Amino acid sequence: MVKSMTGYGSAKGVSGAIDITVELKSVNNRYLDCNIRMPRVYSAIEDALKAAVTRSISRGKVDVFINIDSSKADNVTVKINKPVADAYMTVLRTLSDEYGLSGNISAIEFARFPDILQLEKSETDTDALANDIVAVLEDALRDFDALRSREGENLAKDMNLRLNEIEKLTRKAEECSPKSVAEYRAKLEAKMAEVLQNKELDATRILMEAAIFADRVAINEETVRLKSHIEQLRIMLASREPVGRKLDFLIQELNREANTIGSKGNDTEMARIVVDLKAEIEKMREQAQNIE
Repeated sequence: MVKSMTGYGSAKGVSGAIDITVELKSVNNRYLDCNIRMPRVYSAIEDALKAAVTRSISRGKVDVFINIDSSKADNVTVKINKPVADAYMTVLRTLSDEYGLSGNISAIEFARFPDILQLEKSETDTDALANDIVAVLEDALRDFDALRSREGENLAKDMNLRLNEIEKLTRKAEECSPKSVAEYRAKLEAKMAEVLQNKELDATRILMEAAIFADRVAINEETVRLKSHIEQLRIMLASREPVGRKLDFLIQELNREANTIGSKGNDTEMARIVVDLKAEIEKMREQAQNIE
């Protein structure tokens, strides 16, 4: 099933006490252009994030927004600086013994001595956080992919309807071509009869002129190629692989065949058919610009 190049997806997750939010959005682009926006401190994992995007998306301009909220994390701990506390306690006991001092010191008073308490900031496990960010990104990509698949299904339906119409117009062109040759022969006979008046018409000359005209305006090759392209396009629209570039190419081929038929046509009916044919092809071309 084809997928649209435009889409949106999001997901949330946690890594310990850190909240992770990932959002993706994309627009049409000839190639894959991935931009990741996240706090600079986590830029070391950008390559891993881009690799995850590349596994899921083949083309389009993709913006990935990653928000890391560590406000709830307990990053600071208070510890006793035991060597310093032991040294203070030894000195206090020496003072008490040698100078006959009395009195107990409370924990609060003891904690006020310099360097007794020590603040430590706990380190974040960057490897675990990186893995968790990639996991949340992959969840967002699945959400993103589901939306693109739904839009792609609608695009494929519309393009198949266009192909049905192009096929009908191709048949009309095939039916119209012999009529134009017969009309040309009738006009040629009438004109020669008028010029020659009562003289006998040269049937061989008329047949030769009609044959030359028929060869010049024949569209058999073009209609055969049109039918072949239509069949290939239907197969592509049913494919599960990215086919956007191939669709672009084949639609250009459809347009080339339509132009050739138009250049060979010599009557208003064929001209109307070609105009309608090119209008449907143009609508398909516009839709193909949205397909991955």
